[in-house]
Amino acid sequence: MVELSGAERRALRARAHKLDPVVIIGDKGLSAQVLSEIERALCAHQLIKVRAGAADRDARARMLASLVEATGACAVQEIGKVFVLYRPAPPDEPPAAPPAPTRS
Repeated sequence: MVELSGAERRALRARAHKLDPVVIIGDKGLSAQVLSEIERALCAHQLIKVRAGAADRDARARMLASLVEATGACAVQEIGKVFVLYRPAPPDEPPAAPPAPTRS
């Protein structure tokens, strides 16, 4: 998991402000399907909002901790029933070395 500085967290909160939740956790809680959707959304967008359904405050805190642990993402913000998660994109493989010039 990546540790975020205060400035990075603040910048991510500002970027997330205009986002809509991409995953909604229903009455069944964190099922395998919900976790796979969150994983897909993090791979595609890196910064997402997740809405927890009708869970109480303690259950939402446990849900957020489980999400962070399962996905390796950082919890940027939690406001009421909405979580903001961030996971940087994995670095691409380094580019191959260009071929050596040939002399003719």
